[in-house]
Amino acid sequence: MSGERGGDDGSEPARGSVDKSAEEGPSDSGSGGPAVGESGGSGPGAAESGGGGDPSTKLHPYSVPYRSLSRSFSTGSLFFFVGVFTSPGGGGDLLTLGAMVVVGIVLGIAYEIAYYQRFRYELTSDTFDVASGVVSRRDREVPLRRVQNVDVQQNVLQRALGLAAVNVETAGGGETEVVLHYVGEAEAERLQRLLRTGAREDAGQDGVESTEPGREPDEEELLFAIQPNELAILSVFTIDPGASLLATIALSFASGFDPTALVPLAPFEGGLPGSGLIALAWAALLFVLVAWIVSAVLTFSRYYGFRLMRAGEELRYERGLLQRYSGTIPLDKVQTLTVEESIPFRWIGYGSLAVETAGYAPGQSGSGGAESAVPIAERERVRALARSIEPFGDPGLESSPKRARERYVVRYGAVVAAVVAAGYAVDAATGALGDWYVLAVLALAVPVAAHLKWANRGFAVGERYFFARTGFWKRTTKVVPHYRIQSVVDTRNVFQRRRRLASVTADTASSAAFFGRAATAYDIDARRATELREDLNDRLQERLRERKRHRLAGGEPPADAGADGERGEGRAGDATGA
Repeated sequence: MSGERGGDDGSEPARGSVDKSAEEGPSDSGSGGPAVGESGGSGPGAAESGGGGDPSTKLHPYSVPYRSLSRSFSTGSLFFFVGVFTSPGGGGDLLTLGAMVVVGIVLGIAYEIAYYQRFRYELTSDTFDVASGVVSRRDREVPLRRVQNVDVQQNVLQRALGLAAVNVETAGGGETEVVLHYVGEAEAERLQRLLRTGAREDAGQDGVESTEPGREPDEEELLFAIQPNELAILSVFTIDPGASLLATIALSFASGFDPTALVPLAPFEGGLPGSGLIALAWAALLFVLVAWIVSAVLTFSRYYGFRLMRAGEELRYERGLLQRYSGTIPLDKVQTLTVEESIPFRWIGYGSLAVETAGYAPGQSGSGGAESAVPIAERERVRALARSIEPFGDPGLESSPKRARERYVVRYGAVVAAVVAAGYAVDAATGALGDWYVLAVLALAVPVAAHLKWANRGFAVGERYFFARTGFWKRTTKVVPHYRIQSVVDTRNVFQRRRRLASVTADTASSAAFFGRAATAYDIDARRATELREDLNDRLQERLRERKRHRLAGGEPPADAGADGERGEGRAGDATGA
């Protein structure tokens, strides 16, 4: 379901580049004279775009040996296994296998040399052009007005070699549009600066030479720097999604791939009631403990040295211990603000702030992106920073009707019944659990869980913003400017229709909508949902007309309200405020 385009960032449904493939050799952007940086790479000393000679630029020469390491390992391993499985008897003599590995390594290195020779990029006044491809040629033209984020990544080895990876995100999708593997550090900073300023100026006025060499960079204002105690709290109370996989691998090696080695079976061999469940709980506890430790280490490494700066009309961040990231968040392309408060954070008065831009949601990009504008800070500090980006107030949230809570009771009751049935099936098949019916005690938590889910959901509509809150374990409050709404979706499944409920989602140009994380008023009264959908559509159209009038008059778009402009605008319900 599509809606009226509400953003002024030039975002469109299509991808953010012109992609042309050709089989007949290099394009004009990669030929015709010596390329800038061909002898010295694209590191220090690379010319600004628009200089004399061929303006296209190669990757850094050190990228060849660096990329060849991983490429030759992959191709060498592939040829090794091919030699093993294709030889008579599945063995193969050592000399033949060694020769095949050498051939694979040589092919990998040759491919990377060809990749380096064929890869060119050029930054013009209105596009970022990339020509690449070894077997099949691919030419891309990325309009600067569609550039959303420019991130730079470096791991320890890359920093030692003076290399950096540059990731360019565009509107129209959460994937990385252009990746440069790898350029020099100075060249990465140059591209990051020129792509940012070029995108901003190209969107504001046509024909401006956005890559002007003499342009002074905007002065940076430090907004936030993570403190040691905040980093410790963040590491302890954050669960990294990849920690469970790493914990499984670590426990597998620690036990010699024998799960029984990690569980002391002797205390449970007497046939005592519930002994099987106790052993299972012990194994689960051990797994959670290891996953927690791994998660803390990963989080500490990811957010070490986190700093957030404001420079002109954008936020800039840098973070990371082993893998160093730096990037930008363009303020004029912000679609949604999300304030997150997990249970431990709420207990000690902390929260985090995430910012979503068009076609890019934090933590979704292939590059890793800017997961948070502020990963952790005191609650009031988080809200103050959020209001410096979008000046909203404190609305009174309207809660879902109480019959929505009854729906949650039924849902969680069905989950407990499924767990008990699974326990019975496992015990019937293996006899390992013993008193499987003890699992039925989980039913006592069903009413509490249903109430907490219901109590932490709410929404509000102000003059200029739509607010939506959900989540108990991690409570998220989303703030969406009306003029950023792309479409309003009213959904009612068969279970909601039985209780006259519906959910209303305000989609924006952020790709969060693709993953079901858009701002949504869950399980509200069906008639109220219809009113909300029409109200949001009307407010969107009014904001678009207002902004169009200001543009035609030659003035700036109107400010999106002061902090007091939203206070008390939301329809008050029986839920507490955000």
